[in-house]
Amino acid sequence: MGIKSFQGRRAEPEKVASAPICVKDFMSTDLITFRKDQTVFEVMEELLHHKISGGCVVDEEGNLLGVISEGDCMKHISDSRYYNMPMDDNLVEKRMTCNAVTIDSEMNVLDAAKLFIEKRFRRFPIVRDGKLVGQLSQSDVLRAALNLKGQNWNY
Repeated sequence: MGIKSFQGRRAEPEKVASAPICVKDFMSTDLITFRKDQTVFEVMEELLHHKISGGCVVDEEGNLLGVISEGDCMKHISDSRYYNMPMDDNLVEKRMTCNAVTIDSEMNVLDAAKLFIEKRFRRFPIVRDGKLVGQLSQSDVLRAALNLKGQNWNY
């Protein structure tokens, strides 16, 4: 006599459509931006007020010039103390990181996650035709990963 199973048939795994998860679907577009002629002191106030760790520096037309972060502000504080100079007289253009690394809005979010690990950045500006159109943060990538609702990483 053979072995009988009382478990029933196994359910087929649910198939999920493998549409690419693009950066543009998760990037932030309502951004706090800075100008190169602002003081670092003003930037520090804005960072604290909005509870953010950095932002993009743009010109009047919205072209990306660079990024400024808490780390850049910390360097300013340290230098101000070391050289015994006032903190509010240094402009953003002297402290910002120029030639910011940007990513494309059509890039896969999971590929962007790999870039976050490799570059050790907290945010990537998204630029179209030189103009700032958005920003992708590590939190945005986490949100995208939660939206996958599964363990199928074929995206």
